[in-house]
Amino acid sequence: MKVETVTALELAQQLRGRFPGWLGEPEEFRDEVSLDLADPEQVAEVCRVARDELGFDFLLDITSVDNFDRPPRWLIVYHLYNLRHRQMLRLRTRVPEERSELPTVTGVWPAADWHEREIYDMMGIRFRGHPDLRRILMWEGYPYHPLRKDFPLGGLPSEVPGVAFTEVAPLEGGPFVTAPGAPDAIQREPRAKPGPTES
Repeated sequence: MKVETVTALELAQQLRGRFPGWLGEPEEFRDEVSLDLADPEQVAEVCRVARDELGFDFLLDITSVDNFDRPPRWLIVYHLYNLRHRQMLRLRTRVPEERSELPTVTGVWPAADWHEREIYDMMGIRFRGHPDLRRILMWEGYPYHPLRKDFPLGGLPSEVPGVAFTEVAPLEGGPFVTAPGAPDAIQREPRAKPGPTES
């Protein structure tokens, strides 16, 4: 029996119809569809409807973007997949730096657990209600969030004696160096430092 095909755009329109005041007009680019959610506090409710009523039963990923000097600073992107119709949908929401928190979706997709922990670890964004929100890549007590745009490629010193690095980490002496305060990005973070001079 052939399954009737529904497009990602049609599914996005159906989801928007359930939350007309919360979701913007679907955007289609290169055959991929994205929806913007105005209020991040509603993300778990929208995700639950996407799963239960529209068949987005697979959470592919959750990613985060640091807009740095363009508020709101954080963009959180949920990559959803409908296995029956083989369609993907991006759900995006923006979180201001002064709040840096939104609800967890682990109650909708348990697979969100590690994705949210990674975002917390690398960006410092908290997920309220997460069952075990702790660092997943860096060690507990590490004071920085290495994927923020204001974290230098050369790393920063940390004061966690007896646990891990106490010197500049993670790229001290490596091929990438930074020059804080340089006037432009090319001078501030050159792709490679000069090699040794010949004598």
